[in-house]
Amino acid sequence: MFSIGDFARYGRVSARMLRHYDAIGLLRPARTDPVTGYRFYAAAQLARLNRIIALKDLGFSLQQVAAILDEQVGAAELRGMLRLRQAELAAEREAAEARLGQVEARLRTIESEGHMSADDVVLKRTEPVLLAELSGIAASYGPEDIGPVITPLYAELFRRLAAAGVTPTGPGLAYYEAAPEDAGPEGTGAVDAVVVHAGVAISQEELAKAVQRKGAGAASASASAASSASSGAPAAGLGFDTVTLPGLDLAATVVHRGPMSRIVPTAQHLAHWIDGNGYRSAGYARELYLECPDDEEEWVTEIQEPVIRA
Repeated sequence: MFSIGDFARYGRVSARMLRHYDAIGLLRPARTDPVTGYRFYAAAQLARLNRIIALKDLGFSLQQVAAILDEQVGAAELRGMLRLRQAELAAEREAAEARLGQVEARLRTIESEGHMSADDVVLKRTEPVLLAELSGIAASYGPEDIGPVITPLYAELFRRLAAAGVTPTGPGLAYYEAAPEDAGPEGTGAVDAVVVHAGVAISQEELAKAVQRKGAGAASASASAASSASSGAPAAGLGFDTVTLPGLDLAATVVHRGPMSRIVPTAQHLAHWIDGNGYRSAGYARELYLECPDDEEEWVTEIQEPVIRA
């Protein structure tokens, strides 16, 4: 038997908490001295204490904990509940970190107002490019909605390219368009929804070889690849779409350094330049991923916004 102090120490809880559990009938002492009123606990009671603490950490009230324990939840079932709660907490932490990143980006935007150089904005023409791509719908054009959509799209795209034996010949290039009214996430029809195209440059030769490996003859494979590339159709069962993305006649471009979650200051810097130099936007900006190492702080992305004279 252990005194209440020793039992509390082994259970990593307070003696005050044990007294409360006794008072509500959640964890009675194994024995109470009738003269002194001292509480004594058995080592076997640590198992019940562990379950009480675990269920509390899952968010259950003490009344709910008592009901669950009375139903004698097994270790395997409890482990599953804990794993589920662990995943939920991890998701909440990730979401909180993303929100903090957005707050930091907005603060940087505010702090840099009136202090940004326009020397790094370049006007240029971009060339057409053959892309392998996958697409999805984001609830809005904000980084907090784009990120959770585009990141898994790129991971899946590169997995499918590897499976098809297609080696990218250039950097990733993402572009966007307004989503149809009925195409919001999970059919919500969100008015701010955008279609996210996660693409990467490939060559016509790489595409034709991949199509040929699927079983078509060399001549028909080349024709099939060319047809898919021009129409934006799925590439002959390779698991991804292909499209020849038209070039931009005139684009205002600027280089963004760091994670895309902090793109707002760079994008608004570009907006100020466009407005201040007699241009206006002609559509969604494209993102050319020039360098994407494992450390997102070292990412280098060129923002390409189509513009016309105002």
